[in-house]
Amino acid sequence: MTLVPRTLAGRILLVLLVGLTLSHLIGLAIYSGERQFALAAQSGHDAAARIAAVVESVEQAAPADRPAVARSFWSPGFAVSWSETALVVRGDTGWRARWLSSAIVDRLDFLPVESIRLRLRRPPTPPGSALDGGPGWWGDGGHSRHMREMGMGRPPPGAMDHMARMWHQGAVLEASLGLSAGDWLNFAVLVPRGQPFWLGRFFLSILLMALAVTGLAIWAMRRATRPLAVFSEAAERLGTDVNVPPMPEEGPREVSRLARAFNDMQRRLKAFVEERTQMLAAVSHDLRTPITRLRLRADFVEDDDQRRKMLDDLDQMEAMIAAVLAFARDETLQEAPRPFDLAVLLRDLCDEAGDAGQRANYDGPEKLVYPGRPLALRRAFANLIDNAAKYGGRAGVSLTSTGDVLTVTIEDDGPGIPESQMESVFKPFHRLEGSRSRDTGGVGLGLASVRAIIKAHGGDVTLANRPEGGLRVEVSLPA
Repeated sequence: MTLVPRTLAGRILLVLLVGLTLSHLIGLAIYSGERQFALAAQSGHDAAARIAAVVESVEQAAPADRPAVARSFWSPGFAVSWSETALVVRGDTGWRARWLSSAIVDRLDFLPVESIRLRLRRPPTPPGSALDGGPGWWGDGGHSRHMREMGMGRPPPGAMDHMARMWHQGAVLEASLGLSAGDWLNFAVLVPRGQPFWLGRFFLSILLMALAVTGLAIWAMRRATRPLAVFSEAAERLGTDVNVPPMPEEGPREVSRLARAFNDMQRRLKAFVEERTQMLAAVSHDLRTPITRLRLRADFVEDDDQRRKMLDDLDQMEAMIAAVLAFARDETLQEAPRPFDLAVLLRDLCDEAGDAGQRANYDGPEKLVYPGRPLALRRAFANLIDNAAKYGGRAGVSLTSTGDVLTVTIEDDGPGIPESQMESVFKPFHRLEGSRSRDTGGVGLGLASVRAIIKAHGGDVTLANRPEGGLRVEVSLPA
């Protein structure tokens, strides 16, 4: 099994779809990256502005009022605490943390960079961390007591992480900023993250566009490769009948030129076949005149035995010429195809052979309609049945239908044919019996005519020796 289609349309469509998919994925990756960066920049600017406002307000407040001032800035997604030591011990080295740090420094140019510690964290939060409402967020010692005395309770456990999970899986920015007096302001800011690109309208539009382009590509490929199927069918028809109607010379320029060239080839082939057939018929016809003169001269031969032999040779020559003329002018090949009952034809041929004193029997369906040339096939099967009955003692005829193929099998009980002669017997004028006597066989055109008729129907004839003795002839016809 291969993933590459075998048809030209399938391969072109596969290339288009792969290229379209890759280009869309690259575009989506670029768009998603730019979108995430824009969202991070916007959220970073907002967080830096709020943090800068809190720092400036706390710096201007008296030391005793700083916890209350910090608490006044609390809001959903934004928490502040004041402590003597930094709650964020170690900073984050990621690009977003570095970018947020530079944004805060731009806002608070009076703070040294080493006094800014940032850390980005994804929920869920481990129990006991600062944002989970544990003691670390409020600091140790008197600050926690001072906050309780002022009536400033702690936020619900896990509140910030809950908001982060609800807000498209956002991150939580934890920051500790050192103040000029030596104490620290600690921040927990919700940094939202945008929806994944596959959930946005942009991705839906790209998906709809990809489906539209795919449908258009399928329609275009089928329309573009349809002439190839027409040419294939025309070539198959031409292989069985040179007189088939020409192809329509229409469509795009390349297709019409190809159709015109195909029709020109068909006309040349037809003219070539007709010319050779007429030449063969003319030569065969002209040979009758010298044969007639030789027959008249043979009558003057006094030796009766020699005269009889000469007349026999002349009769055989006339029989060969008549067979050649019949083969060259085979009018049965010009017969128009029509539906007929092939089973009835084979059964009638076996009955006729039995009436002539030959052994022939039919085994197969009672009725089987086949679209073909009944006179031509009757001549072909009559030849095969006569050969089997004459040289093999009997003709066992069977008809079977399997799928798209009809098979006619003719068996006999004769000596068979040498393997080296299986194909040679279909050549014109080739005979297994070399005496050339009319008493032992014809002129060697029977099987050649049979194969020509079967080939004209798109089928084939094969020979094989039976293991139990005799010859088996199989004729396959497309159903």
